[in-house]
Amino acid sequence: MMSEQCPNCLSVRIGKNNYGKKTAGVVGASAGAYGGFSAATAGARAGATLGIVAGPVGATLGGIGGAVIGALLGGATGASAGVILGNVLDDRVLDNYRCLDCSYSFSVDSDSPDDII
Repeated sequence: MMSEQCPNCLSVRIGKNNYGKKTAGVVGASAGAYGGFSAATAGARAGATLGIVAGPVGATLGGIGGAVIGALLGGATGASAGVILGNVLDDRVLDNYRCLDCSYSFSVDSDSPDDII
């Protein structure tokens, strides 16, 4: 059970939005997959050039396999970095907590609800 309490209605039924974590994870995965694919494509070209000794099939399979593996590893690395950044954003910048009773959004260091003017 979470120890956070809604500063608006004092309910302990609190949920997390995690918008930063979700968004940064998707952006990081996309950027990482693109970067990994680009790097793997360059490596696959070099490997295909050197692998031509093994024949055209070996060069083709090596190039395709290298590009796919590079994209997957890059995507996983980017997603991990994005999730870490998103957690920091959720904890330090965004109102990450939401009261399940009154729908008030707040951060853990909120002492009182904001006045709406």
